[in-house]
Amino acid sequence: MVISAQISVYPLRQEHLSPAIDAVKEALEARGLQPEIGAMSTIVTGEAKDVFVALHEAFDRAASTGHVVMTVTVSNACPI
Repeated sequence: MVISAQISVYPLRQEHLSPAIDAVKEALEARGLQPEIGAMSTIVTGEAKDVFVALHEAFDRAASTGHVVMTVTVSNACPI
């Protein structure tokens, strides 16, 4: 099943925001996904299994930079 996910990452108490955001982008790309980076969120579309594994890895990588909040909205209707 193909799904889309809208992802927002909020680094907390960090001097620089980009390391956490870059970590998410790199994790998605490492799984062969093509994230569309926006000003407030990132959209990614792919097979559900691939997207969910990538989201797990993305959170782990972002969290390795410090405290973060990651919000994700997933849909099986938006890619159509």
